[in-house]
Amino acid sequence: MIQIIIFVILLILIIGTFITELIIGVLLWIRKIRKKVPLNNKILKLKRNTIILGSLFISMLILIAFSHFSASTPLIVDKNGKTVPESIAELRRVELNGKQEWVSIRGENRNNPVLLFLAGGPGGTQMAAVRYNLQKLEKNFVVVNWDQPGSGKSYYATNIKNLNVNNYIQDGYALTKYLCETFKKDKIYLVGESWGSALGIFLAEKYPKKYYSFIGTGQMIDFSKTEELDYKKAIEIAEIKNDTNKISKLKSNGYPPYYGTDVTWKSAEYLNYLSSYMEKDPEIYNSRFNTWRDIFSPEYDLIDKINFMRGLINTFNHVYPQLYNINLRKDYAKIEIPVYFFIGKHDINAPLSLIEDYYNILDAPHKEIIWFEHSGHSPWINESDNFVNQVNKILIGK
Repeated sequence: MIQIIIFVILLILIIGTFITELIIGVLLWIRKIRKKVPLNNKILKLKRNTIILGSLFISMLILIAFSHFSASTPLIVDKNGKTVPESIAELRRVELNGKQEWVSIRGENRNNPVLLFLAGGPGGTQMAAVRYNLQKLEKNFVVVNWDQPGSGKSYYATNIKNLNVNNYIQDGYALTKYLCETFKKDKIYLVGESWGSALGIFLAEKYPKKYYSFIGTGQMIDFSKTEELDYKKAIEIAEIKNDTNKISKLKSNGYPPYYGTDVTWKSAEYLNYLSSYMEKDPEIYNSRFNTWRDIFSPEYDLIDKINFMRGLINTFNHVYPQLYNINLRKDYAKIEIPVYFFIGKHDINAPLSLIEDYYNILDAPHKEIIWFEHSGHSPWINESDNFVNQVNKILIGK
């Protein structure tokens, strides 16, 4: 994609210069034929503008190219600042079912078990967020973070209008096979958060032989019912707070689920309200996403930084309505690998009642809910150290 952008910028620069010179030539011709007043000032102004425009384009081109080639994930170093010998820390573009998609791969020892982290969304990228919040996982795992199609560095992997749930499942499986082959593993571990928690269940149910176990956090169960309950919860909170503006806005949007071109904005009206409510809950630790820190992290070049937000808006808008008919309680009641739910006690985004319903129905070799007493929707952020400790304890007994 960067090559296309460079080509377009160069093309605009060439065409702009040509048109400007053409105008200057025409003006000179008119001056000569009609013997008008000298046009030196106008010609100089046009030339000056051409130079300024060209300089801006060239500067932009250099900046985009520099940011693209300098994008990276920081090396893993010891206490003396030296790179850990067996470590791996890289961004890698991989081909998944004919699409070019990106992953970050980080671990203190490349021979450790592989853990694939599935980000929320659809359309979310959490390469930087996972590195910041779950860096301690890198001691015992090779942590792989996948920018799914339509998100972050993989925003242009495919036409968003063609994306469907099966694309994510098939690409997730292709990535799993790639990781097994690359790191010479028979299986890998799977962790998913929010939307990624549902995707993890899809993969575990369809390809159980490729995964040791699955951990879901901020676990999504029944998407349509979740939207209904979240909307009601937002109304309830707004009424308690006597927030008449929010009540009016929510009611004017109507009852979810939503369809059309403004799904993202209508859903954000109550989802952001719930998130803001959880941020102010004194029982929830470290409750904020550090979005600006993540966007300006070195993993993302300038185009990626823009696509960081575009994925959350455009991809979410297209894919999320496709999830309304998914209910894990009906469609994914049997999973052939161990399943663990890392659930925040104060999560009001993914209703706890739905998680408990699914847990009671679920047929798995082993299942367990681990409650995080000081977390909301994101225990991996709210209680990151406890999250890492629980992962180590459950998956590898450390």
